[in-house]
Amino acid sequence: MMKQLEPLLKTLDGTYAKAPVLPKKWKDLLVTYAPWLSLIGGVLLVFGAISLFGLGSFLSPFAMMAGAGGFVITWVIAAVLLLVAGVLEFLAFAPLKARKEKGWNLLFYALLLNTLGSLVRLNVSEVVTAVITFLIAYYFLYQVKSYYK
Repeated sequence: MMKQLEPLLKTLDGTYAKAPVLPKKWKDLLVTYAPWLSLIGGVLLVFGAISLFGLGSFLSPFAMMAGAGGFVITWVIAAVLLLVAGVLEFLAFAPLKARKEKGWNLLFYALLLNTLGSLVRLNVSEVVTAVITFLIAYYFLYQVKSYYK
């Protein structure tokens, strides 16, 4: 785990330690299917990033004519973050299958980058959705964290 993220993880773990615990059967199910969900998520994120690049390149001339050049920069940054998150989810497949901590860490990084990609665009509804999605997704990640050594 990156040293810079340890305070964030400590805060999140402290908060989620008070949350209701998932039944063991559900945790086992999540851990069993996590590698495959990661693989599917990686594919969707990579295709989403490619689509975002295409849509951004199509709309950027219109944005420039309208005087919204910042749109292009945030669109590209968001697409790059999505692409990296998708690659991280691909890379998490093998370690998750082997139940290694590296796989859990890669999923956490992908979750952070995906959230950051939504926050970059500064659309109010997207920011709220990104924060809620992060909080829910981290709940499930926290619940299975002990399975990965």
